[in-house]
Amino acid sequence: QVQLVESGGGLVQAGESLRLSCSASVSIFSISVMGWYRQALGKQRELVAAITSGGSTNVADSVKGRFTISRDSAKNTVYLQMNSLKPEDTAVYYCNAFRSWVGKTDWGQGTQVTVSS
Repeated sequence: QVQLVESGGGLVQAGESLRLSCSASVSIFSISVMGWYRQALGKQRELVAAITSGGSTNVADSVKGRFTISRDSAKNTVYLQMNSLKPEDTAVYYCNAFRSWVGKTDWGQGTQVTVSS
């Protein structure tokens, strides 16, 4: 099992920025895809951004141009830089690790992001 620890959430005003961090207990190169998901109250969990072990990235249309996913392999950490935050970005943000060769997915505990208008 991969342990994932998220940090960096908080309360900000619309237009401000936050950077979320997700630290993994294993080398992130051993994880096929690492992603950030979010779940707003009463809504389904949705993919926000993902990065593969090869470094390819994907960002949801709803946050494209505002959010960026990146990684620091030396720290086994993946980041989600969130700029120009909007109230609709308010959600619990979860880090996800998928290992294709064992077919397993692990989740972090989540970090709350609240954007006030």
